Amino acid sequence: MYPAELVVPMKEELTENGFTDLLTPEDVENQLKQQGTTLVMINSVCGCSAGTARPGVLMAVANSEKKPDHLATTFAGFDIDAVQALRRKLMPYPPSSPAVALFKDGQLVHFIERHMIEGRSAQMIAHNLIAAFDEYCS
Repeated sequence: MYPAELVVPMKEELTENGFTDLLTPEDVENQLKQQGTTLVMINSVCGCSAGTARPGVLMAVANSEKKPDHLATTFAGFDIDAVQALRRKLMPYPPSSPAVALFKDGQLVHFIERHMIEGRSAQMIAHNLIAAFDEYCS
C-alpha cells in the first residue's frame, strides 16, 4: 500500500475537480447503481498516470459538450477493496492501472487500459474520451 502523503495529492487532482472518491466496495456498488453515465478513473502512482492520464481525463471533462452524469475515482494500491470491487465490474479486462472506464446505467461501455495510456499524450487520451462521451452521454 502506498503512503498517504504520496497518494493524497494525486487523489485531490481529481476530487477537487468534481470526482467522487470511491473508498469502499459499497461506494463502488452505489456509484454504479446510479442511472446515466459514470466515468471512473482508476488512479495510480504510475508515471503515465501522473503525466497523461489524470490530465487527459480532466481535459476531456472540461472540453466536451456531452459529459458523463457522474465522475468518480479510486486509487490502485491504496483503496484496495474498492479497486477490487471495481475490477470485478471490468471483467473480462485484466487488472490495469491507471485506467479509465465509462459505464452507462451500470454497464461498461468504454474502457481505456494502461497500455492504451502509455506513450500517449493527455490530448490523445482526452480525444479518445470525448469520442466516447459523444457516443454514450446525453
